[in-house]
Amino acid sequence: MRIQIVARHCRIPDSVRLRAEEQVRKLSRFDGSLSSAEVIFEEEKHRKRVEGILSVDGEEPAVAHAEGDDFRGSLDRTMGRLEKILRRRKDQRNDHQRPKLSEAVNRSA
Repeated sequence: MRIQIVARHCRIPDSVRLRAEEQVRKLSRFDGSLSSAEVIFEEEKHRKRVEGILSVDGEEPAVAHAEGDDFRGSLDRTMGRLEKILRRRKDQRNDHQRPKLSEAVNRSA
């Protein structure tokens, strides 16, 4: 998986950059078909914004963003939202493939 970290109008501390890479790698456990990830750090005046874009093979990209006073908190909220999106997609795929309860009962009877 390709991970791209982008800084717009700001400098990112190495600790935050490493944390972003770690958290993106952890997201791959929810969907093994992640092809690339982009984390964008942006600062305008005193507003710090983090946006995450995950490209998944055969699906729409998952996009989330958060704003805050610091990059670390915004990064954590963004990754939490991306995790929620990926978990929801995984559950929808699994529920779609699972037989309905009424069909399973009829087969066993």
